[in-house]
Amino acid sequence: MAVIHMTTMNPGKLELLAPWLPAQPWYIGTGQGPALTKAGGFRLDDPRGEVGIEFMVVTDTSGGRPCSYHLPLTYRAAPLDGAGQALIGTSEHGVLGRRWVYDGTHDPVLVAQLLALLQGRAEPQAQSVTDTPDPSVTSHITDHFTGHATGAGFPSVVASAAVHDGQHGTDVMVEVAGVAGGAGEAGGEPRSESAEPLTIEVTRVLRPGGHTATAGARGHVTAGWRLPDGEERRGPFAVLRDTAR
Repeated sequence: MAVIHMTTMNPGKLELLAPWLPAQPWYIGTGQGPALTKAGGFRLDDPRGEVGIEFMVVTDTSGGRPCSYHLPLTYRAAPLDGAGQALIGTSEHGVLGRRWVYDGTHDPVLVAQLLALLQGRAEPQAQSVTDTPDPSVTSHITDHFTGHATGAGFPSVVASAAVHDGQHGTDVMVEVAGVAGGAGEAGGEPRSESAEPLTIEVTRVLRPGGHTATAGARGHVTAGWRLPDGEERRGPFAVLRDTAR
């Protein structure tokens, strides 16, 4: 269970994101520095209780029309090996001390929990309240992975992942290995099924509806955000598909 501390971060999250966001290929430039406000989001728990996992929505009002972005983030007590390119920055947390803040699409803990959410195996949590589920975040499974290694009763693990950022969002290609319930030949260890390639399409520029984006998908996660005028919007935050061969 993630504990939400009502304290300060220096620099704050929006201060860290402001210089990082314009460098991303999916950012819609406005010709000036972004003017960011928090506009929604949710959290997931790290089963080991070590990594903070947040799916934050920020809205940039620096252009003619507000634009909302979905930013998966992780917060760590030490640097993540091999993920220097995904580091957004460091911040001093009022309770936990120094935190390393990462683009969570490159963090294996977030990727594993996002996959679990897409498969209905993880419960979304409120963004700013400890131990409080967020029922407004919904996951929809289209085929339940019948006949696949990731079917019902087969908790899946991410064997490997590769990340591609493009103009239309971030694709996380994962090799997913199912773990059967029985012991292996040596006894004691569960049997691993063969790896299965899947792609998690992480939406970056949020738009309401998004039914076309989820067509033909195995599953998707839908959540809401707020516009500067207070209007509530909903759309897909992540979509799970078979990896094109």
